[in-house]
Amino acid sequence: MLRSLAVAATLLLGMSPLAACGSPATHNSADVAFAQGMVPHHEQALEMTELVTSRTDSTHVVDLAQRIAKAQQPEVDRMNGWLRSWGAPVQASSHGAHGHADNHGMVDLGNLADLHGTEFDRQWLSLMIQHHRGAVDMAREHLDAGTDPEARKLAQDVIAAQEKEIAEMESLLPQG
Repeated sequence: MLRSLAVAATLLLGMSPLAACGSPATHNSADVAFAQGMVPHHEQALEMTELVTSRTDSTHVVDLAQRIAKAQQPEVDRMNGWLRSWGAPVQASSHGAHGHADNHGMVDLGNLADLHGTEFDRQWLSLMIQHHRGAVDMAREHLDAGTDPEARKLAQDVIAAQEKEIAEMESLLPQG
């Protein structure tokens, strides 16, 4: 009996470090692909938010852009951390990239940086709606195949937050 207790205690103590930091075996290739795809996607959204304050007079658009940046930068950092811990390549930053219109809502920013006022607001909101829809699609695809609990939780959070932001952006979109 004492020997059985000693073995059980040894096993429990030996497993404690694993419980504290999570097991790398919880992720699969879909989790890696999700993080590797979502990082540059979020980085493009961050690039888009940087344009806002100098090109619009809309406090609503400025507020929205600030909230998007505040939410997405920590998510980029978290996903890059997962990739490093999983031994997967961390994707090079897409910051400054303007293409990728065929990749899950990555948008061609075109002349967005040259626009101002209502014209900027209309284009920025339209592009960000398209961009967010791509992120929602990526997150839904991940929920179908991903196994890492943290990555799945992030995918659920992305869907909830970005669907709410899409509705807000549609209400802010200038008509005409």
